[in-house]
Amino acid sequence: MTKFFLVLHVLAAIVAVGPVTVAASMFPPGARRALADPGDQRAAETLRLLHRICRVYAGLGIAVPVLGFATAMSMGVLGDAWLIASMALTGIAAAVLLALVLPRQEELLDAVESAAGADATTEVAATGAGAPIGATDTTTSTGVAANPRATVRLAMFTGIFNLLWATVTILMIVRPGSTTGA
Repeated sequence: MTKFFLVLHVLAAIVAVGPVTVAASMFPPGARRALADPGDQRAAETLRLLHRICRVYAGLGIAVPVLGFATAMSMGVLGDAWLIASMALTGIAAAVLLALVLPRQEELLDAVESAAGADATTEVAATGAGAPIGATDTTTSTGVAANPRATVRLAMFTGIFNLLWATVTILMIVRPGSTTGA
């Protein structure tokens, strides 16, 4: 049964976490392109697709820790330090994804969609009354600044998420202090 759970756990990690890490990494540069050219429908569609991939696969990703817990139980390693560290890092990665990455993707997507809907010749920047037409900062109806700094922060949070998953992967392979091999 251990090998069965381990195979399912590894497959779930590849199928669920892989697409999120790739799509989340592609989102910030795509958002910069879409914000630079609000009329580019293809850029906005790409962002919607990347965000949907992140959302859907984040939901599927719950299978990874569930199957990992089942595997650890069948291996009898629930108390091992490497596993406890991996579980803690997995929880932190999930929190980063749910609290920092996905909401910021939604904010940027809203900003791109509202900028695309606005008439480029009459758009006034949110930098104050009388701001020049075509200024670089725009604001959505929710007040979220849609500027390159927002994409940089999103890229940072995405990088942290990816680094956490890379660390978990290394811990799963190396298993420092484990008596089960590796």
